[in-house]
Amino acid sequence: MPKLQTEKLPLSSKDLTQALLDQLKVTVPQIFSEDKIDFTKLREVLGESIQESPERYGLTWAGKREAFRNVQTPSIGTLRPQFGESINWSNAENLIIEGENLEVLKLLQKAYHGKVKLIYIDPPYNTGNEFIYPDNYREGLEEYLQYTKQLSEDGTAASSNRETSGRYHSSWLSMMYPRLFLARNLLKEDGVVMISIDDHEMHNLRLLMDEVFGEENFIATMIWEKGRKNDAKLISVGHEYLLIYARSQQELRNKNTIWREEKPGAREIWNKYLELRQQYGENNLAIEKDLSAWFSSLPKSHPAKKWSRYKRVDAYGPWRDRDISWPGGNGPRYDVIHPKTGLPCAIPEAGWRYSKPEEMQRQIDLGLVEFREDHTQPPFRKAHIRPLANNIEKSLSSDDNEADDEGFATQVRGSYFYKQSQVTVKYLRKLMGAKVFDNPKDYEELAKLFRYLMGGDTSGIVLDFFAGSGSTAEAVLTLNEEDGGNRQFILVQLPEKTDNSKYPTIAHITRDRIRRVINKLNSTEVDSQSFSPNIVKKRGFRAFNLDSSNFKIWQDKENFTSLAQQIEMFANNLMPNRSDDDRLYEIVLKSGLSLASTIEPISVAGELAYALSDGNVVIFLSQRINIEVLREIFNPSIESGRPVPQAILCLDAAFSGNDSLKTNAVLEAQSLGIIFKTV
Repeated sequence: MPKLQTEKLPLSSKDLTQALLDQLKVTVPQIFSEDKIDFTKLREVLGESIQESPERYGLTWAGKREAFRNVQTPSIGTLRPQFGESINWSNAENLIIEGENLEVLKLLQKAYHGKVKLIYIDPPYNTGNEFIYPDNYREGLEEYLQYTKQLSEDGTAASSNRETSGRYHSSWLSMMYPRLFLARNLLKEDGVVMISIDDHEMHNLRLLMDEVFGEENFIATMIWEKGRKNDAKLISVGHEYLLIYARSQQELRNKNTIWREEKPGAREIWNKYLELRQQYGENNLAIEKDLSAWFSSLPKSHPAKKWSRYKRVDAYGPWRDRDISWPGGNGPRYDVIHPKTGLPCAIPEAGWRYSKPEEMQRQIDLGLVEFREDHTQPPFRKAHIRPLANNIEKSLSSDDNEADDEGFATQVRGSYFYKQSQVTVKYLRKLMGAKVFDNPKDYEELAKLFRYLMGGDTSGIVLDFFAGSGSTAEAVLTLNEEDGGNRQFILVQLPEKTDNSKYPTIAHITRDRIRRVINKLNSTEVDSQSFSPNIVKKRGFRAFNLDSSNFKIWQDKENFTSLAQQIEMFANNLMPNRSDDDRLYEIVLKSGLSLASTIEPISVAGELAYALSDGNVVIFLSQRINIEVLREIFNPSIESGRPVPQAILCLDAAFSGNDSLKTNAVLEAQSLGIIFKTV
């Protein structure tokens, strides 16, 4: 009888090349010959879709091929938990990861593939400086751990220095290309990526994004004006760009996705209306008079000032008139009887907005159509500042409802906006007690953009792998504070050195800023009616840092003088000076489970184990497994209250060379339909 082999848990990150080949084998198996792609057959399958001309449109640069090879090389690193750097570890779902972001993106592929709703990054702008990121794109984790001429003895990356380089465009593109490729895999089908960039690489980034995401998925380029620079010699360039792409515009269309933002000042108008309604009761004329006076008293800079047309009032609140004709012309034409004259009203040149007379009459009955003095002019529609008020939202037709989920009037964003950068600089300096970071992004503006791009998703994941000072995390926390949402953030930041003794690296700044923000939120009294206690309980983050694996991993460059030396080296594959927590979270990550998973310590026949996913996954870190342990885990006692797990993972060293015990474990797992893997 052949010896059964236990399935080993892969300790490297996902092999993207193999994953693509597996997908092709399912989709077009005929192009394979002896397990290799036959390009002659591939040409036959694709026909005229293949471009074979040497002259073609696209973006290329020195080092592009090498940069892409790094995508194809799996990572053998891991992410080690930093409990002391975290806040509220047991309940937190947010992550802050310290490490080289290309390696981290590789390690996140299994657990977070297709799960991220929004990616926002503010990568280093290419001003000719030497990049802190390595220029040798083939070394992976080892390069991160031992930067050539960029790594000090304590293991932190040195600050970048000015360098004259004739190929800095190529270097920047080689740095961005593999990271964007890997980031795309993490997005949900209806996910979106937004990138801050300036003039130096805007043109190249657009072409690069067209290649990685597809030009059909380009959404918009926004311009963020931050203020005039009066010391400029020729023209003040005070703006940056925000380049926005969808993972799949087709998926957005399939879901009928429409992005809207609340009109600034709408809430203030509504609150003033409620105040006047309380004062005047059902006297709409008195409310209108005072509301008009309130609009007039507002300073020109007040956001509600521009919505002063919402000064008429009815039972649904403040409203303004809107056209009642069919958008674009050639709309339906039918009689609408004026309530006073009894004659048909004049029909708009473009036809009525509502396709059927019955729908028009429904709008009239709801009081959402206002007639003029007589029938010689068409009536007009009412547009309320809060169309969902008084539960009329279900009565409104879909083309007439301009409100978001909270019921305030909404608008589509324009591609240009202004926010002075010094406001953000002063805010961060006050929060941190000193100036610790140059050019931080404005978290309030990011919060508005995140809400807009995420649509109605209040529980999605936001990823930022150039985290900097942590503005993305504060934006996410701010949104959750405003609407009680449960959005989560994942930040990745290289431990780049600073000149600040309190914060040796930028990663230290990132973590401390978010601690301060969370502490500030926790010290503020929260309205229990507005926020779920569970949301408040989850405020915090789990900190991790990139490091080599906690297990000995065979590499091709290993140099052993004898077979005995090899056997001795890997008889126990546990790396020394690593904790059970280090090993636990590496197994969690490389099993494709979330780093934010709830992990419950359990006792199995006197041995410590860990249960995840409501007990459906059990991980053993004990180096001693016996028959009693196996019996208990495969057949949990009623007293334990645990289900029969769907997957069991344990250390290979736990069997201490007892092949018979391991074979019995494999057979038992197979008979019960349980996935059984060793590490």
